[in-house]
Amino acid sequence: MALKHVRLELARDPDFPNGSRDRGYEFVAPLDDNGHLDAKEWRQNRDRCRVKRIWPHEPSPIGHLVHKPGGVWAFDYDTTRSDDDEAGFKLDKHKLVPGEYISFRESDGEMRTFYVVAVSDLD
Repeated sequence: MALKHVRLELARDPDFPNGSRDRGYEFVAPLDDNGHLDAKEWRQNRDRCRVKRIWPHEPSPIGHLVHKPGGVWAFDYDTTRSDDDEAGFKLDKHKLVPGEYISFRESDGEMRTFYVVAVSDLD
């Protein structure tokens, strides 16, 4: 089991019919050999599981990958509140491998789909 660096880019949606390489996330996550998130490994490395949101003309917040009750994985940018969390849709079941699509409910309530562009070993 190893920590991986994952890059997601916005997939096609009504606002961006061709997707957007300038919008997405980069984060560190513990992935098993099949590309699934590993909660046990996350508990041992949670401080290293950081996320950066990338969106032009907006601040790029830094947060953490968190594992919530019920198996929900989310990005949390402020531990004192939950209204800023961005929850992954069935992220406990999806593979984080290049070519896959992952959806997140962003803090504004919008559900957006992202394309897994790259997964690499953490340096």
